[in-house]
Amino acid sequence: MDSLEGLPVFVRTVREGSFSAAARALDLTPSAVSKQIGRLEDRLSVRLFNRTTRRLSLTEEGAAFYERASRILTDLEDAAAAVSSLRATPQGRLRVTMPSGFGLLHFLPVLPDFLARYPELDLDIDVNDRFVDMVDEGFDVALRIGELQDSSLISRRLSANHRVLAAAPGYLHAHGAPRRIGEVADHNCLVYTYRAQRHDWHLVDETGAEFVVTVSGNVETNNPTILRASALAGVGLVLLPLWLIGPDLKAGRLVQVLPRYHGPDSAINVVYPPGRHLSARVRCFVDFLVERFAD
Repeated sequence: MDSLEGLPVFVRTVREGSFSAAARALDLTPSAVSKQIGRLEDRLSVRLFNRTTRRLSLTEEGAAFYERASRILTDLEDAAAAVSSLRATPQGRLRVTMPSGFGLLHFLPVLPDFLARYPELDLDIDVNDRFVDMVDEGFDVALRIGELQDSSLISRRLSANHRVLAAAPGYLHAHGAPRRIGEVADHNCLVYTYRAQRHDWHLVDETGAEFVVTVSGNVETNNPTILRASALAGVGLVLLPLWLIGPDLKAGRLVQVLPRYHGPDSAINVVYPPGRHLSARVRCFVDFLVERFAD
Protein backbone atom coordinates (compact mmCIF):
# COMPACT_ATOMS: atom_id res chain seq x y z
CA MET A 1 0.00 0.00 0.00
CA ASP A 2 1.79 3.11 -1.23
CA SER A 3 -0.61 5.81 -0.12
CA LEU A 4 -2.52 7.09 2.89
CA GLU A 5 -5.44 7.96 0.65
CA GLY A 6 -8.69 6.92 2.25
CA LEU A 7 -7.35 6.46 5.81
CA PRO A 8 -8.88 9.65 7.24
CA VAL A 9 -12.22 8.85 5.59
CA PHE A 10 -12.13 5.27 6.89
CA VAL A 11 -11.30 6.30 10.46
CA ARG A 12 -13.93 9.03 10.51
CA THR A 13 -16.55 6.61 9.14
CA VAL A 14 -15.84 4.17 11.97
CA ARG A 15 -16.08 6.92 14.57
CA GLU A 16 -19.24 8.46 13.13
CA GLY A 17 -20.95 5.12 12.53
CA SER A 18 -22.19 5.70 8.97
CA PHE A 19 -21.16 6.97 5.56
CA SER A 20 -23.64 9.85 5.74
CA ALA A 21 -22.44 11.03 9.17
CA ALA A 22 -18.81 10.82 8.04
CA ALA A 23 -19.70 12.74 4.88
CA ARG A 24 -21.22 15.56 6.95
CA ALA A 25 -18.21 15.69 9.24
CA LEU A 26 -15.76 15.75 6.32
CA ASP A 27 -17.88 18.04 4.11
CA LEU A 28 -18.12 15.35 1.41
CA THR A 29 -21.00 13.59 -0.26
CA PRO A 30 -21.94 10.09 0.97
CA SER A 31 -21.09 8.72 -2.49
CA ALA A 32 -17.60 10.24 -2.25
CA VAL A 33 -17.09 8.59 1.14
CA SER A 34 -18.33 5.27 -0.23
CA LYS A 35 -16.00 5.47 -3.22
CA GLN A 36 -12.95 6.20 -1.06
CA ILE A 37 -13.78 3.27 1.22
CA GLY A 38 -14.27 1.06 -1.84
CA ARG A 39 -10.88 2.05 -3.31
CA LEU A 40 -9.25 1.40 0.07
CA GLU A 41 -10.83 -2.05 0.24
CA ASP A 42 -9.64 -2.78 -3.31
CA ARG A 43 -6.05 -1.83 -2.44
CA LEU A 44 -6.14 -3.96 0.71
CA SER A 45 -8.05 -6.82 -1.00
CA VAL A 46 -10.34 -7.14 2.04
CA ARG A 47 -13.82 -6.03 3.00
CA LEU A 48 -13.60 -3.49 5.84
CA PHE A 49 -17.33 -3.05 6.56
CA ASN A 50 -20.39 -5.25 6.71
CA ARG A 51 -23.06 -3.17 5.02
CA THR A 52 -26.82 -3.53 5.42
CA THR A 53 -29.62 -1.06 4.76
CA ARG A 54 -29.88 -0.35 8.48
CA ARG A 55 -26.45 -0.90 9.96
CA LEU A 56 -22.74 -0.47 9.25
CA SER A 57 -20.27 -2.60 11.19
CA LEU A 58 -16.61 -3.49 10.94
CA THR A 59 -15.47 -6.85 9.72
CA GLU A 60 -12.77 -8.64 11.70
CA GLU A 61 -10.19 -7.35 9.22
CA GLY A 62 -11.72 -3.88 9.39
CA ALA A 63 -11.47 -3.78 13.18
CA ALA A 64 -7.79 -4.77 13.08
CA PHE A 65 -7.08 -2.22 10.36
CA TYR A 66 -8.92 0.53 12.27
CA GLU A 67 -6.78 0.06 15.37
CA ARG A 68 -3.58 0.57 13.35
CA ALA A 69 -5.00 3.28 11.08
CA SER A 70 -6.25 5.44 13.97
CA ARG A 71 -2.83 5.27 15.60
CA ILE A 72 -1.13 6.21 12.33
CA LEU A 73 -3.34 9.28 11.90
CA THR A 74 -2.78 10.31 15.52
CA ASP A 75 0.99 10.01 15.03
CA LEU A 76 0.77 12.07 11.84
CA GLU A 77 -1.22 14.77 13.61
CA ASP A 78 1.29 14.83 16.46
CA ALA A 79 4.18 14.97 14.00
CA ALA A 80 2.59 17.90 12.21
CA ALA A 81 2.00 19.62 15.54
CA ALA A 82 5.64 19.03 16.53
CA VAL A 83 6.96 20.40 13.25
CA SER A 84 4.91 23.56 13.55
CA SER A 85 5.62 23.83 17.27
CA LEU A 86 5.64 25.26 17.78
CA ARG A 87 2.93 27.51 17.26
CA ALA A 88 2.32 28.80 20.73
CA THR A 89 -1.38 28.01 20.59
CA PRO A 90 -2.48 24.33 20.61
CA GLN A 91 -4.82 23.55 17.77
CA GLY A 92 -6.87 20.77 16.21
CA ARG A 93 -9.33 18.21 17.53
CA LEU A 94 -9.06 16.75 21.04
CA ARG A 95 -11.22 13.73 21.95
CA VAL A 96 -11.95 13.54 25.68
CA THR A 97 -13.99 11.09 27.76
CA MET A 98 -15.06 11.52 31.39
CA PRO A 99 -17.70 10.29 33.88
CA SER A 100 -21.08 11.97 33.52
CA GLY A 101 -21.43 13.33 37.05
CA PHE A 102 -17.99 14.91 37.15
CA GLY A 103 -18.36 16.22 33.63
CA LEU A 104 -21.68 17.93 34.28
CA LEU A 105 -20.98 19.21 37.79
CA HIS A 106 -17.33 20.21 37.55
CA PHE A 107 -15.97 20.28 34.01
CA LEU A 108 -18.92 21.95 32.32
CA PRO A 109 -18.61 25.13 34.49
CA VAL A 110 -14.93 25.57 33.55
CA LEU A 111 -15.35 24.61 29.87
CA PRO A 112 -15.80 28.24 28.71
CA ASP A 113 -12.53 29.21 30.41
CA PHE A 114 -10.67 26.39 28.66
CA LEU A 115 -12.09 27.28 25.25
CA ALA A 116 -11.31 30.96 25.76
CA ARG A 117 -7.72 30.11 26.63
CA TYR A 118 -7.28 27.77 23.64
CA PRO A 119 -9.56 29.11 20.89
CA GLU A 120 -7.95 26.99 18.15
CA LEU A 121 -8.82 23.71 19.87
CA ASP A 122 -11.97 21.75 19.01
CA LEU A 123 -13.19 19.53 21.84
CA ASP A 124 -15.06 16.28 21.22
CA ILE A 125 -16.37 15.37 24.71
CA ASP A 126 -17.77 11.92 25.48
CA VAL A 127 -19.63 11.88 28.82
CA ASN A 128 -20.68 8.48 30.21
CA ASP A 129 -20.00 6.11 33.08
CA ARG A 130 -18.91 2.96 31.28
CA PHE A 131 -15.29 1.91 31.00
CA VAL A 132 -13.85 3.33 27.78
CA ASP A 133 -10.96 1.69 25.95
CA MET A 134 -9.09 4.84 24.95
CA VAL A 135 -6.89 3.28 22.29
CA ASP A 136 -9.58 1.21 20.60
CA GLU A 137 -12.07 4.08 20.61
CA GLY A 138 -9.62 6.77 19.58
CA PHE A 139 -9.65 9.07 22.63
CA ASP A 140 -6.76 11.37 23.47
CA VAL A 141 -7.48 11.93 27.18
CA ALA A 142 -9.71 10.30 29.79
CA LEU A 143 -10.69 11.32 33.29
CA ARG A 144 -10.92 8.24 35.50
CA ILE A 145 -12.37 8.00 39.00
CA GLY A 146 -11.47 5.08 41.27
CA GLU A 147 -8.69 2.53 41.23
CA LEU A 148 -6.81 2.45 37.94
CA GLN A 149 -6.45 -0.86 36.19
CA ASP A 150 -2.96 -1.93 35.20
CA SER A 151 -2.29 -0.59 31.74
CA SER A 152 0.28 1.17 29.62
CA LEU A 153 -1.58 4.48 29.97
CA ILE A 154 0.12 7.42 31.64
CA SER A 155 -1.78 8.81 34.64
CA ARG A 156 -1.64 12.03 36.59
CA ARG A 157 -3.45 12.30 39.91
CA LEU A 158 -5.82 15.22 40.38
CA SER A 159 -7.50 14.63 43.70
CA ALA A 160 -8.69 12.13 46.27
CA ASN A 161 -11.99 10.34 45.68
CA HIS A 162 -13.50 10.24 49.19
CA ARG A 163 -16.86 8.43 49.48
CA VAL A 164 -19.23 8.76 52.45
CA LEU A 165 -22.61 7.42 53.58
CA ALA A 166 -25.45 9.94 53.38
CA ALA A 167 -29.22 10.31 53.34
CA ALA A 168 -31.79 13.09 53.26
CA PRO A 169 -33.09 14.45 56.59
CA GLY A 170 -36.60 13.35 55.62
CA TYR A 171 -35.50 9.76 55.09
CA LEU A 172 -33.66 9.67 58.41
CA HIS A 173 -36.65 11.19 60.20
CA ALA A 174 -38.93 8.51 58.77
CA HIS A 175 -36.65 5.49 59.13
CA GLY A 176 -34.08 6.48 61.73
CA ALA A 177 -30.33 6.68 61.26
CA PRO A 178 -28.16 3.58 61.55
CA ARG A 179 -26.14 3.73 64.76
CA ARG A 180 -23.85 0.78 64.01
CA ILE A 181 -22.26 -0.40 60.80
CA GLY A 182 -24.34 -3.58 60.74
CA GLU A 183 -27.57 -1.57 60.72
CA VAL A 184 -26.81 -0.14 57.29
CA ALA A 185 -28.05 -3.39 55.73
CA ASP A 186 -31.48 -2.80 57.32
CA HIS A 187 -31.99 0.36 55.23
CA ASN A 188 -33.09 1.00 51.65
CA CYS A 189 -29.65 1.36 50.05
CA LEU A 190 -29.35 2.82 46.56
CA VAL A 191 -26.88 0.85 44.44
CA TYR A 192 -24.40 1.95 41.77
CA THR A 193 -24.29 -0.86 39.22
CA TYR A 194 -20.94 -0.09 37.59
CA ARG A 195 -19.04 -1.03 40.74
CA ALA A 196 -17.72 -4.55 41.07
CA GLN A 197 -19.68 -6.50 43.72
CA ARG A 198 -22.30 -3.78 43.59
CA HIS A 199 -24.26 -5.05 46.62
CA ASP A 200 -21.21 -5.22 48.89
CA TRP A 201 -20.38 -1.82 50.37
CA HIS A 202 -16.77 -1.77 51.53
CA LEU A 203 -16.19 0.66 54.39
CA VAL A 204 -13.20 1.71 56.49
CA ASP A 205 -13.17 3.27 59.96
CA GLU A 206 -10.71 5.79 61.40
CA THR A 207 -8.36 3.00 62.50
CA GLY A 208 -8.19 1.55 59.02
CA ALA A 209 -10.27 -1.50 59.88
CA GLU A 210 -12.31 -2.71 56.91
CA PHE A 211 -15.95 -3.81 56.89
CA VAL A 212 -18.23 -5.22 54.21
CA VAL A 213 -21.98 -4.67 54.38
CA THR A 214 -24.27 -6.47 51.93
CA VAL A 215 -27.02 -4.04 50.94
CA SER A 216 -30.16 -3.94 48.84
CA GLY A 217 -32.71 -1.35 47.80
CA ASN A 218 -35.36 -0.36 45.30
CA VAL A 219 -33.10 1.77 43.06
CA GLU A 220 -30.10 0.47 41.10
CA THR A 221 -28.52 2.55 38.35
CA ASN A 222 -25.33 3.03 36.37
CA ASN A 223 -25.59 6.81 36.83
CA PRO A 224 -24.39 8.35 40.13
CA THR A 225 -26.31 11.56 39.42
CA ILE A 226 -29.53 9.54 39.58
CA LEU A 227 -28.41 8.10 42.93
CA ARG A 228 -27.81 11.62 44.23
CA ALA A 229 -31.21 12.81 43.03
CA SER A 230 -32.90 9.78 44.60
CA ALA A 231 -31.15 10.40 47.90
CA LEU A 232 -32.16 14.07 47.83
CA ALA A 233 -35.75 12.94 47.29
CA GLY A 234 -35.61 10.88 50.47
CA VAL A 235 -35.62 7.47 48.78
CA GLY A 236 -32.77 5.88 50.69
CA LEU A 237 -29.14 5.69 51.80
CA VAL A 238 -26.23 6.23 49.40
CA LEU A 239 -22.47 5.75 49.34
CA LEU A 240 -21.23 8.56 47.10
CA PRO A 241 -18.12 10.73 46.65
CA LEU A 242 -17.76 14.18 48.16
CA TRP A 243 -17.13 15.72 44.73
CA LEU A 244 -20.73 14.75 43.93
CA ILE A 245 -22.60 15.39 47.20
CA GLY A 246 -20.28 17.76 49.09
CA PRO A 247 -22.44 20.85 48.37
CA ASP A 248 -25.56 18.95 49.49
CA LEU A 249 -23.91 18.04 52.79
CA LYS A 250 -22.84 21.65 53.38
CA ALA A 251 -26.33 22.93 52.60
CA GLY A 252 -28.04 20.33 54.80
CA ARG A 253 -29.90 18.73 51.91
CA LEU A 254 -28.11 15.50 52.81
CA VAL A 255 -26.73 14.34 56.16
CA GLN A 256 -23.63 12.21 56.57
CA VAL A 257 -24.43 8.89 58.23
CA LEU A 258 -21.95 7.08 60.49
CA PRO A 259 -19.20 9.68 59.92
CA ARG A 260 -16.59 7.34 61.46
CA TYR A 261 -16.87 5.20 58.33
CA HIS A 262 -16.13 5.92 54.66
CA GLY A 263 -15.41 4.08 51.47
CA PRO A 264 -11.79 3.07 50.78
CA ASP A 265 -10.09 6.13 49.33
CA SER A 266 -9.12 6.11 45.69
CA ALA A 267 -8.30 8.97 43.35
CA ILE A 268 -9.42 11.10 40.44
CA ASN A 269 -6.86 10.76 37.64
CA VAL A 270 -6.38 12.07 34.14
CA VAL A 271 -4.89 9.45 31.82
CA TYR A 272 -3.58 9.44 28.26
CA PRO A 273 -1.72 7.03 25.97
CA PRO A 274 2.07 6.99 26.13
CA GLY A 275 4.21 8.58 23.46
CA ARG A 276 7.66 9.99 23.08
CA HIS A 277 6.17 13.40 22.41
CA LEU A 278 3.12 14.57 24.31
CA SER A 279 1.03 16.61 21.89
CA ALA A 280 0.37 20.24 22.71
CA ARG A 281 -3.36 19.49 22.67
CA VAL A 282 -3.10 16.83 25.36
CA ARG A 283 -0.54 18.75 27.41
CA CYS A 284 -2.62 21.91 27.67
CA PHE A 285 -5.76 19.93 28.61
CA VAL A 286 -3.97 17.92 31.31
CA ASP A 287 -2.34 21.05 32.73
CA PHE A 288 -5.70 22.81 32.79
CA LEU A 289 -7.31 19.96 34.74
CA VAL A 290 -4.46 19.97 37.23
CA GLU A 291 -4.76 23.74 37.61
CA ARG A 292 -8.49 23.60 38.31
CA PHE A 293 -8.99 20.34 40.15
CA ALA A 294 -5.78 19.25 41.88
CA ASP A 295 -6.91 18.44 45.44
